[in-house]
Amino acid sequence: MKEYSTFIGMDVHKNSIDIAIADEGRKGQLRHYGKIDGTLTDLDKVVRKLVSKGNRLHFVYEAGPCGYQIYRHLTAQGFDCDVVAPSRIPKESGNKIKNDRRDALMLARLHRSGDLTPVYVPMAEDEAVRDLTRAREDAKSDEKRSKQRLQSFLLRSGIRYTGKTTWSKAHIRWLSDIKMPHQSQQVVLQEYIGTLNQCKERVQRLTEQIQQLLPEWQLFPIVQALQSMRGVSTIVAATTVAELGDLKRFRTPSELMSYLGLVPSEHSSGPKIKRGPITKAGNGHVRRVLTEAAWSYRMPARVSRVLLKRQEGLPESVCDIAWKAQVRLCSRYRRLWHKGKAKQVIVTAIARELCAFMWAIANEIDVPANA
Repeated sequence: MKEYSTFIGMDVHKNSIDIAIADEGRKGQLRHYGKIDGTLTDLDKVVRKLVSKGNRLHFVYEAGPCGYQIYRHLTAQGFDCDVVAPSRIPKESGNKIKNDRRDALMLARLHRSGDLTPVYVPMAEDEAVRDLTRAREDAKSDEKRSKQRLQSFLLRSGIRYTGKTTWSKAHIRWLSDIKMPHQSQQVVLQEYIGTLNQCKERVQRLTEQIQQLLPEWQLFPIVQALQSMRGVSTIVAATTVAELGDLKRFRTPSELMSYLGLVPSEHSSGPKIKRGPITKAGNGHVRRVLTEAAWSYRMPARVSRVLLKRQEGLPESVCDIAWKAQVRLCSRYRRLWHKGKAKQVIVTAIARELCAFMWAIANEIDVPANA
C-alpha cells in the first residue's frame, strides 16, 4: 500500500501554535487544522491524531524566540521536521493581509512544493556553549555602555581626562580621586563606577567559565586548532564554532563567506555590473569577532611566543595553514593600504579570507561521530 505524505505548517508563538495541513500533490487539499496551546503536550495530541491516518508527516515552522524545542521533540520521535528562516520565505507581492492562520497555510503549502530552505539546527550541547559565549558578549556590551554613561556624565560636568589612554590603571586612579561639587552628583559617580566594576567582574567570570567548560565540548578539537591562527583567541574560536557548528558542513569556503554575509552585494543587469557593500546576511556574531581578529594582520607576519604556545601539540598541517594565512593576509593588508582603501574596507576583506582559512583548518581535524 502506498504511503502518502502530509505536510504540516506550524505558526509558533509563546502561548499558541496555529496548524495547517497540506496533502501530497499539487491538487492536494490545503486546510487549516486550528489553534492549540503552545505546549508539547497539546502538540503530541495533534500528532497522535495525524499519525492514526497512516500518512508520513513532515513538519515545518519558522525560527523564532521559542528556539528549537519543538524540532528536537518531533525528531526524537522519528518525525521529519524543518525549521526555516523568516527572511528566506517567499512572499507574495500585493498580499496585505497577514495573520497566524494564513502564515500556517503558507508554510504548509510552500513546504509541500519544496520552496522552503531549512536552517542549520545545532545540537543541544552546541547551543549551550553558544548561550555561554553570547552571555559574555552581552556582558561586554553592558560594560561598553557603562563606560559611555560614565564618560558622558563627566563631560556634562566639565571634567576631562588629560592622560594618554583611557581605562588604564592611571585613568582608574584618576576616577577614584574625583570630587563632585554636589553630593547628589558624587552618588551618581560612585554608582556609575560600581556598575562598571560589576560588568567587568561578570565578563571575567564568564570568560573563566568558557575556558573551563570548553575541554568537555565535543567540538573542542576544532576550537583548539583554530587558535593556531593569529588573532583567533579562545573567545573568537569558541564563538565561531558555537555559532556555526562543525565548519565542515560547508562544502566550500565561498559558501561559508556567503553564509556570514562577508561577500559584496550585487545589482547587475546585462553588461552593467554594480557591486555594493557586504550583504551582512547570516550570523552577525561570527562576523563581528572575525572583524576584530582581522585587525591583528595589520602588523608584519611573525609567530609570537603566545601564538607558539597555542600551537603546541597541534598537527603540522594545521600550523602550516595558519602560517600561510598569516603571510597572505598581512601582505594583503599592506597591499590594500597602499592602494588607499579605507581601514574598515581592508579589515572586512581580511575577515572574509580569514574565515576561508578557518574552514581549511577545520577540515584537518577529526571530531567525534556524534558531533
